Amino acid sequence: LVTIPLDRPVKVLDIAAGHGIFGIAFAQAYPNVQLVALDWPQVLEVARENAQRFGVADRFAALPGSAFDLSWGSGYDLILLTNFLHHFDQETCASLLRKAHAALSEGGRTVTLEFVPDEDRVNPPAAAAFALTMLGSTPAGDAYTMAEYDRLFREAGFARSEFYSLPSTVEKVVVSYK
Repeated sequence: LVTIPLDRPVKVLDIAAGHGIFGIAFAQAYPNVQLVALDWPQVLEVARENAQRFGVADRFAALPGSAFDLSWGSGYDLILLTNFLHHFDQETCASLLRKAHAALSEGGRTVTLEFVPDEDRVNPPAAAAFALTMLGSTPAGDAYTMAEYDRLFREAGFARSEFYSLPSTVEKVVVSYK
């Protein structure tokens, strides 16, 4: 779904990195990836341990704090937004996506992993159930449809988004291009 050029250094920012595995997977697959993981300081200790365990600690940097409050810097080729946007309302997501767009280099991309219900919002059942979980466990989170993600990314300045289903999971990948 996402290929990385091999002829130059590539900067990857993993937002709300958690365990760090998503960004670490890119760093393992591509020796030219420089990974920056953003999350709370205590959480980043887990990501740092995983970077060490998986042999990419020399290309791992931590950016401790809130994705909403910190400056992310710029020049990223790839920004990972994995299982994060569903925690927030559309206005908050739009603000975060504008920040992502600004942090990307020309031709950069975001890769978003999320539960994405169909337009009827009841199928697939697991994505619909996840939307109910967000309704009950967050102040304003939701599982957004492809049309909603497409609109949010376009309004943030992205040229286009591509949607991919993943085998063996109800989650989808959204690749959005600056």
